[in-house]
Amino acid sequence: MKNKILVVDDDHHIVEIITFALTKANFDVIEASDGNSALLQFKEHKPDLIVLDVGMPELDGLEVCKEIKRISDTPVLFLSAKDEEIDRILGLEIGADDYVAKPFSPRELIARIKAILRRSQVIVETKDVDCEISHGHLRINTSTHVVTWSSQQVELTATEFSMLKTMASRPAHVFSREQLMENSYQNNIAVSDRTIDSHLRRIRNKFKEVNGCPIDTVHGVGYRVNACETLL
Repeated sequence: MKNKILVVDDDHHIVEIITFALTKANFDVIEASDGNSALLQFKEHKPDLIVLDVGMPELDGLEVCKEIKRISDTPVLFLSAKDEEIDRILGLEIGADDYVAKPFSPRELIARIKAILRRSQVIVETKDVDCEISHGHLRINTSTHVVTWSSQQVELTATEFSMLKTMASRPAHVFSREQLMENSYQNNIAVSDRTIDSHLRRIRNKFKEVNGCPIDTVHGVGYRVNACETLL
């Protein structure tokens, strides 16, 4: 079955370019030209991923992403004409899974979309036994992608889940930003240190809502799963 991609941009030429590249790569494409129609198309078609322009009139991409992430964990890849770090961090803070600056290479865009989908789609075979990583109050089911802290479920994006799973699989190990990037991003996609920090900050904030603190910072070295099973 083909993956459905919702492409949202008020520039019709950009939409045409992305639609052509996605169709050639064997994706089904749904198009929207503004934020309001994007939300309607999302609710009607339930896409597997959204390519979302940041700078749209009336309802911009950031607001659309906030609304979608409020009701769904559908991956979002932002497009923006601005390539400043503050825009990149802001997009990731509200739940985006990746960020591509305009002008962009359609080939790179497709590679990033495929990488996000690989991280977010879980193939569960009937013969598979659920695999659980347990560490103190933390439970991670790698088959269902369910994460709990003291039996309370914590909703993570695909990238956040991948980072936490990487650390929890080796609790005594301190992971550098580079190691977390290598384990969480496929196809040799490079992101900045601040992008990694942004994802980790969002993981911590989500656990704070259930009185948890699963990640330690080892200053000057990197990050690890909390060895003390900390409850806030």
